[in-house]
Amino acid sequence: MLKTLSLIGYIGMIGGLLGLLAMHAVFSPSAWVIAIQVVALLLGVWARVTFGRRSYHVAANPTEGGLVTWGPYRYIRHPIYTAICVATLAGVGAHWSWKTGVCGGVVVGSLVMRIFCEELLLSARYPEHGQYVSRTWRMIPYIY
Repeated sequence: MLKTLSLIGYIGMIGGLLGLLAMHAVFSPSAWVIAIQVVALLLGVWARVTFGRRSYHVAANPTEGGLVTWGPYRYIRHPIYTAICVATLAGVGAHWSWKTGVCGGVVVGSLVMRIFCEELLLSARYPEHGQYVSRTWRMIPYIY
């Protein structure tokens, strides 16, 4: 069930991003939006490099090997999702309308759904996950 919900979250994320792309509401000529999106991209790349050669699964599926708790994962549990949310919300903010707000909300809501699914699966697979959760933030240090 959790993997199915995670897959639905993935489809929602892609759908929301495609909606923003169709409205030309992802990128902006604004320097501050570009700066925010570049920082988000760098966070996502750092997280992916830290994660290593483990395969990516469309539906949440903890991989072989230990729990990754270094690099950006030392501070936040979902840095790739954080990067996607930050980049998306910067684009939505630069092109605000009710339509971009809905698409951005779908992206963020879908990622939050995936986060909850993944955390339940990670807790079941890695006994040390509970301790890791107690010392890290989900997405934004000191906030969430």
